[in-house]
Amino acid sequence: MKTLEITGLKNVQKVAKGLQQLLADLQVHYTNLRGFHWNIKGKEFYFLHEKFEEMYDDTAAKVDEVAERLLMIGETPVHTFSEYLKVSSIRETGVVSDGDEAVKIILETYKHLIASERAILSEAAELGDEATVALLSDYISGQEKEVWMLTSYLSNV
Repeated sequence: MKTLEITGLKNVQKVAKGLQQLLADLQVHYTNLRGFHWNIKGKEFYFLHEKFEEMYDDTAAKVDEVAERLLMIGETPVHTFSEYLKVSSIRETGVVSDGDEAVKIILETYKHLIASERAILSEAAELGDEATVALLSDYISGQEKEVWMLTSYLSNV
Protein backbone atom coordinates (compact mmCIF):
# COMPACT_ATOMS: atom_id res chain seq x y z
CA MET A 1 0.00 0.00 0.00
CA LYS A 2 1.27 3.47 -0.88
CA THR A 3 1.55 6.35 1.59
CA LEU A 4 -0.75 8.65 -0.38
CA GLU A 5 -3.48 5.99 -0.42
CA ILE A 6 -3.47 6.11 3.37
CA THR A 7 -3.03 9.87 3.83
CA GLY A 8 -5.57 10.75 1.15
CA LEU A 9 -3.42 13.39 -0.51
CA LYS A 10 -3.96 13.71 -4.26
CA ASN A 11 -2.60 15.79 -7.10
CA VAL A 12 0.62 16.61 -5.27
CA GLN A 13 2.66 17.19 -8.44
CA LYS A 14 2.87 21.01 -8.10
CA VAL A 15 3.82 20.76 -4.44
CA ALA A 16 6.41 18.09 -5.27
CA LYS A 17 7.89 20.22 -8.04
CA GLY A 18 8.10 23.19 -5.67
CA LEU A 19 9.73 21.07 -2.97
CA GLN A 20 12.29 19.73 -5.46
CA GLN A 21 13.14 23.33 -6.39
CA LEU A 22 13.36 24.27 -2.71
CA LEU A 23 15.63 21.30 -2.03
CA ALA A 24 18.03 22.44 -4.77
CA ASP A 25 17.92 26.04 -3.53
CA LEU A 26 18.62 24.98 0.06
CA GLN A 27 21.54 22.79 -0.99
CA VAL A 28 23.23 25.65 -2.87
CA HIS A 29 22.45 28.03 0.01
CA TYR A 30 24.04 25.54 2.41
CA THR A 31 27.19 25.39 0.31
CA ASN A 32 27.38 29.19 0.13
CA LEU A 33 26.99 29.44 3.91
CA ARG A 34 29.84 26.95 4.40
CA GLY A 35 32.03 29.11 2.18
CA PHE A 36 31.14 32.26 4.13
CA HIS A 37 31.91 30.43 7.38
CA TRP A 38 35.31 29.28 6.15
CA ASN A 39 36.41 32.49 4.47
CA ILE A 40 35.06 35.33 6.62
CA LYS A 41 37.60 37.89 7.84
CA GLY A 42 37.60 41.18 9.69
CA LYS A 43 36.42 42.71 12.93
CA GLU A 44 33.19 40.70 12.99
CA PHE A 45 34.95 37.36 12.36
CA TYR A 46 34.03 35.67 15.64
CA PHE A 47 30.38 36.67 15.53
CA LEU A 48 29.86 35.90 11.84
CA HIS A 49 31.89 32.69 11.86
CA GLU A 50 29.62 31.29 14.58
CA LYS A 51 26.45 32.73 13.01
CA PHE A 52 27.20 31.21 9.60
CA GLU A 53 27.82 27.83 11.25
CA GLU A 54 24.47 28.09 13.03
CA MET A 55 22.83 28.98 9.72
CA TYR A 56 24.36 26.14 7.73
CA ASP A 57 23.44 23.63 10.46
CA ASP A 58 19.85 24.89 10.30
CA THR A 59 19.87 24.70 6.51
CA ALA A 60 21.21 21.12 6.60
CA ALA A 61 18.29 20.14 8.82
CA LYS A 62 15.86 21.80 6.37
CA VAL A 63 17.43 19.90 3.46
CA ASP A 64 16.74 16.63 5.26
CA GLU A 65 13.17 17.63 6.15
CA VAL A 66 12.33 18.69 2.61
CA ALA A 67 13.80 15.47 1.17
CA GLU A 68 11.80 13.41 3.66
CA ARG A 69 8.63 15.36 2.87
CA LEU A 70 9.14 14.56 -0.81
CA LEU A 71 9.40 10.88 0.07
CA MET A 72 6.23 11.12 2.16
CA ILE A 73 4.28 12.43 -0.82
CA GLY A 74 5.56 9.67 -3.08
CA GLU A 75 8.44 11.45 -4.82
CA THR A 76 12.16 10.73 -4.99
CA PRO A 77 14.25 13.72 -3.92
CA VAL A 78 16.99 14.78 -6.29
CA HIS A 79 20.35 14.20 -4.62
CA THR A 80 23.14 15.20 -7.00
CA PHE A 81 24.84 18.58 -7.02
CA SER A 82 24.90 18.58 -10.81
CA GLU A 83 21.09 18.44 -10.74
CA TYR A 84 20.87 21.02 -7.93
CA LEU A 85 22.93 23.46 -9.98
CA LYS A 86 20.68 22.94 -13.02
CA VAL A 87 17.50 23.50 -11.02
CA SER A 88 18.44 26.00 -8.31
CA SER A 89 17.53 29.67 -8.57
CA ILE A 90 20.26 30.37 -6.00
CA ARG A 91 23.70 30.75 -7.55
CA GLU A 92 26.97 29.59 -6.09
CA THR A 93 29.17 32.34 -4.74
CA GLY A 94 32.88 32.58 -5.09
CA VAL A 95 35.09 33.28 -2.10
CA VAL A 96 33.47 35.99 0.02
CA SER A 97 35.47 37.21 3.00
CA ASP A 98 33.68 40.52 3.65
CA GLY A 99 30.98 40.14 6.31
CA ASP A 100 28.64 42.82 4.93
CA GLU A 101 28.81 41.32 1.43
CA ALA A 102 28.07 37.83 2.78
CA VAL A 103 25.10 39.11 4.80
CA LYS A 104 23.71 40.93 1.74
CA ILE A 105 23.94 37.72 -0.30
CA ILE A 106 22.17 35.81 2.48
CA LEU A 107 19.40 38.42 2.60
CA GLU A 108 18.87 38.10 -1.16
CA THR A 109 18.75 34.33 -0.74
CA TYR A 110 16.17 34.62 2.05
CA LYS A 111 14.09 36.92 -0.15
CA HIS A 112 13.98 34.20 -2.78
CA LEU A 113 13.46 31.32 -0.33
CA ILE A 114 10.59 33.03 1.50
CA ALA A 115 8.79 33.85 -1.76
CA SER A 116 9.27 30.28 -2.99
CA GLU A 117 8.11 28.79 0.32
CA ARG A 118 5.00 30.98 0.32
CA ALA A 119 4.10 29.79 -3.19
CA ILE A 120 4.54 26.12 -2.22
CA LEU A 121 2.62 26.71 1.02
CA SER A 122 -0.28 28.17 -0.97
CA GLU A 123 -0.36 25.15 -3.31
CA ALA A 124 -0.18 22.77 -0.34
CA ALA A 125 -3.00 24.60 1.47
CA GLU A 126 -5.26 24.17 -1.57
CA LEU A 127 -4.66 20.40 -1.42
CA GLY A 128 -5.25 20.18 2.32
CA ASP A 129 -1.60 19.20 2.79
CA GLU A 130 -1.29 20.48 6.35
CA ALA A 131 2.08 18.81 6.95
CA THR A 132 3.76 20.73 4.12
CA VAL A 133 1.96 23.92 5.19
CA ALA A 134 3.21 23.53 8.78
CA LEU A 135 6.75 22.75 7.66
CA LEU A 136 6.98 25.79 5.38
CA SER A 137 5.19 28.05 7.83
CA ASP A 138 7.86 27.24 10.41
CA TYR A 139 10.61 27.93 7.86
CA ILE A 140 9.14 31.30 6.92
CA SER A 141 8.74 32.32 10.55
CA GLY A 142 12.37 31.53 11.35
CA GLN A 143 13.69 33.12 8.18
CA GLU A 144 11.73 36.32 8.75
CA LYS A 145 13.39 36.58 12.17
CA GLU A 146 16.81 36.05 10.55
CA VAL A 147 16.01 38.75 7.98
CA TRP A 148 15.13 41.17 10.77
CA MET A 149 18.36 40.41 12.63
CA LEU A 150 20.57 40.57 9.54
CA THR A 151 19.05 43.84 8.32
CA SER A 152 19.60 45.23 11.82
CA TYR A 153 23.22 44.05 11.65
CA LEU A 154 23.71 46.02 8.41
CA SER A 155 21.93 49.11 9.75
CA ASN A 156 24.03 52.21 10.40
CA VAL A 157 21.52 53.60 12.85
